[in-house]
Amino acid sequence: MVKCKRRTPVPELCENLSVGLEYAMTILVFGSINMDLVARTPRLPAAGETILGTQFATVPGGKGANQAVACARLGGATRMFGRVGGDVFGAALLQALRADNVDVTGVTTTVGTSSGVAIIAVDDAAQNNIIVVPGANAAVDATDVLHLQHATADARVLLLQLEVPMPAVLAAARAAHTAGLTVILDPAPAAVLPAELYPLIDVLTPNEVEARMLVGFELDTPQAIERAARLLTERGVGRVVIKLGERGAYFVDGESSAALPAFKVTAIDTVAAGDAFNGGLAAALAAGRPFADALRWAMAAGALCTTKRGAQDAMPERAAVEMLLAQQPTAAA
Repeated sequence: MVKCKRRTPVPELCENLSVGLEYAMTILVFGSINMDLVARTPRLPAAGETILGTQFATVPGGKGANQAVACARLGGATRMFGRVGGDVFGAALLQALRADNVDVTGVTTTVGTSSGVAIIAVDDAAQNNIIVVPGANAAVDATDVLHLQHATADARVLLLQLEVPMPAVLAAARAAHTAGLTVILDPAPAAVLPAELYPLIDVLTPNEVEARMLVGFELDTPQAIERAARLLTERGVGRVVIKLGERGAYFVDGESSAALPAFKVTAIDTVAAGDAFNGGLAAALAAGRPFADALRWAMAAGALCTTKRGAQDAMPERAAVEMLLAQQPTAAA
């Protein structure tokens, strides 16, 4: 059981939690859609050097698309909003999302612009170099927010990240907040947030690096982690969940706080684990589950993602999450 530290705890954090989800409302995801171009090589080249690689793959990615796939694989009715380019990657990215039952009618194809790409070199020591070209993601603007507004009537949750322009993120958060949706922001890549964005966020989910960027000090002790989380709630955020990897997560909502242990899995690749976490959180909240239950789903989904390689390919299915929750009923609870 979670140990609630404040005298006025969040009730659902101290209850036994159910496992199953029943979906009724839509999850909206507003964000980036990329194609990852991954080359594997014995070592990374020096400046000006050409070396031979050993493998190459094109892998659908982008934090927005990753989180949309995570939601959909957990059974959530999911709609994606963003942009792809009028190129072969754009068509492939849309097809990949459709294959995972993500509604892409809110995705615009921007003719004359490339799709977003991440050019990734990975060596035998698992070190990498990455060049991200935003492409069509950089063109996301008020038009895309208008498309989002038209979809809020039957939606419950909006997922946001920071791989599209900040003005669009702010406008999308404002539109969803006004419509009464639960707004979840994954503040990645790490960036300073405008002050007016904080009060629009119901749940903020930084990792340690992102939290440090937001608060301006190291999160090197449990006390510093709690201080950071509470500082973020003081800026207007409803709930803060700081993701701590294999150490679990730390939750605070202004009245209660809880240190949540991680699920026990054999991790081989942490890429996109944060995206799986956010997908699990959104899927459970869209199903109307209590927040503590949603946190368990988030942490289970994030843990399972680390047991496979890749990003979207590693997003877990609902059955796998339910099995992990049944096997470790007291983990993260």
